[in-house]
Amino acid sequence: MNSQTEDATAEAEDEGAEVEEASRLNLGVEISNVGPCRKHVNITVPEADINRIREEAVDELADKAQVPGFRIGKAPRELLLKRFKEEISSDIKQKVLMSSLDQLSDDNSIQPITEPTLDVESLSIPDSGDFCYEFEVEVRPDFDLPEYSGLSIDVAKGDVSEDEFAAHKEEYLASFGSRETTAEPAAEGDFVSCALTFTHDGKEIRKVANTSLQLRQTVKFQDASLDGFADLMAGVSAGDERSAKVTISMQSPIVEMRGEEVDVTIQVSEVQRLVLPTLDAEFLERFGCDTPEELDEQLRASMERQIEYQQRQSAREQILKQIIESSDWELPESLVRKQTDNALRREILEMSQAGFTREQIMTRENELRQNALEGTRQALKEHFVLDRVATEEEIDCSPADIEAELLTMSFQSGESVRRIRARLTKSGMIENLEAQLRERKAIDFLIDKATVKEVTREPMARASVAAARFAICGNMDASLVDDDEDGSDSEE
Repeated sequence: MNSQTEDATAEAEDEGAEVEEASRLNLGVEISNVGPCRKHVNITVPEADINRIREEAVDELADKAQVPGFRIGKAPRELLLKRFKEEISSDIKQKVLMSSLDQLSDDNSIQPITEPTLDVESLSIPDSGDFCYEFEVEVRPDFDLPEYSGLSIDVAKGDVSEDEFAAHKEEYLASFGSRETTAEPAAEGDFVSCALTFTHDGKEIRKVANTSLQLRQTVKFQDASLDGFADLMAGVSAGDERSAKVTISMQSPIVEMRGEEVDVTIQVSEVQRLVLPTLDAEFLERFGCDTPEELDEQLRASMERQIEYQQRQSAREQILKQIIESSDWELPESLVRKQTDNALRREILEMSQAGFTREQIMTRENELRQNALEGTRQALKEHFVLDRVATEEEIDCSPADIEAELLTMSFQSGESVRRIRARLTKSGMIENLEAQLRERKAIDFLIDKATVKEVTREPMARASVAAARFAICGNMDASLVDDDEDGSDSEE
């Protein structure tokens, strides 16, 4: 860049700065705390600034307004002020509000996290005198971060024992195994072919004629869990029957059944025992292996990745717990509720459509909020803490970070990077992705700075849950909803 170009650039920058300074408002600002993370703001815009903005608005209008009997740009200002009073007032209000709010954000340490409670329609610019308005706004919490460098965390270390590896290998190979019928009584790990009948208040709500369940301690249906299943079914043979009770999940799509207790009758028709696959050349080829030893290497590498993931999750939880417990600040209830309200609105609408009374809806809403609010409050605190750490340490999410994450998402989903980016951008989720990556980098920073104490790693837990791929209330009798005594039972 030559000296003339540099001089011209500097002159342009100076002129821009002068214009910006000249357009600044001489605001009177009063800010007061009115609750956790909530500010009350009073703003006064002097009459002189209002008049200047009014002159600018009239000048802009004069250059384009069409007034009968006058050429464009030649109509008297007094006529323009009278003829276009509403348009000019609206333009002035918009400019005053935008300029004052932008300047408020620049000049004061206010970091809004929601839109201010400002009724724009009720505001009007006076013909003379100052313009005053006020609002309340929720802001980022102002708190002192505790010392976060050198936090103490426990990291579970320990070699994988041969017994642990053997259990992991067996569970992995079991997913490729076959089953054979046995006359021996069922034991944990076996499968039972059975018919399931579900009743509520003496009425059958669903019958599954034939399904297969593995004897694990817990069976998870899509809308309920049956604990102690392996103990319940231990020793059964074909023709035996067992009974149990389950409680329908609060997330069930059948609103009126949420939290209800259902009786389950299990009629066994067959017991099957799992047979592990033979590690022959055909089986090994599926995994790109030539020998059983090569398969073992892959399985050991898989175990190490799982252990590293568990270590990282544990470290994250320990660090955030220590920081948040040391941060004595509260979140506004309104902010927490807003984060849960979207999910609850659908819940309330569904209950209304199902015919619940106002009192029943309010009772159920309160039950849901007790857990939802606490979970949301914890998640928000974690977000604000990580955001502050990222700000303090100048941790940012670069375009390269986003591209790498999109590429990973592409590998996992099979969808092109271009389509994923377009979808996230359209839905507004690309900003969420950027925030998540920034928080992840903040967590990595904290873990790297932590003081690590090695503790003995517990062996990886063996599988204890079997999944049933249906919902108990999936085909619920309409009489439970409508109290119709003539309603027929449903079967599957």
